[in-house]
Amino acid sequence: MPVDHYENFPVASILLPGRLRRPIEAIYRFARGADDIADEGQASDAERLQGLDTYRAELDRIERGEPPASVPFAELADVIRHWRLPLQLFRDLLDAFAQDIVKKRYADYPELLDYCRRSANPIGRLLVHLAGRASDENLRHSDCICTSLQLINFWQDIAIDWQKNRIYLPQIDLARFGIDEAQLDDFRWSAQWAALLDFQTDRTRALMLEGAPLVHQLPGRMGWEIRLTIQGGLRILEQIRRVRGDVYRHRPLLRPADWLRMGSRALFM
Repeated sequence: MPVDHYENFPVASILLPGRLRRPIEAIYRFARGADDIADEGQASDAERLQGLDTYRAELDRIERGEPPASVPFAELADVIRHWRLPLQLFRDLLDAFAQDIVKKRYADYPELLDYCRRSANPIGRLLVHLAGRASDENLRHSDCICTSLQLINFWQDIAIDWQKNRIYLPQIDLARFGIDEAQLDDFRWSAQWAALLDFQTDRTRALMLEGAPLVHQLPGRMGWEIRLTIQGGLRILEQIRRVRGDVYRHRPLLRPADWLRMGSRALFM
């Protein structure tokens, strides 16, 4: 599907069963549209929050069984009803996007994980529901993968987020490694910075591997889709380690050679 944003990971790719592409695209459009309200353009914070309230109102109408007030939500409503998807997962996404508007710093890792629980994990849970495999264990593994993917996005985009006055590196970790905000503003690589990024990438990788058994529980092509997604995340972590955390001058990107490597590794998961 055409998107205007750079994506590290496939969305409704040819690996997915055809019957799942429509619901996945509907979910993606909802999430992408709400995220753009919170993050793109020159709107004020109040205008952004009001835009997200419009999305919440549409979810309320869907829950009451009423026709959506705007055409783009009609397909989402049909997907939610047909696949019996939990509406709370969509509301969690909106809560996370609203938090991004007003919250720019995170005190510690648990606080960051709570954000990921709402910003990333709902997408994985929705996919597991679509696959008909929503056991407690599968949902937990999905959460590990999705939180890891969100964290990877934070680590590769530290410089981009700083331009928006956002820091996702936990404040307690910055202090532990002797990093202050002045170093983010006028980036100066140091051994302390490399150690900080090593610490973050190590625990992110461990979280990803904790969730990896999910690939054996998802049927057929969806399992392969998730294998490649996991390998894409792990490859970005490798690139961050290779440049010693210098994501300001060497932002990790997945190139054709990386996809070949990811494909070969996916075979042996």
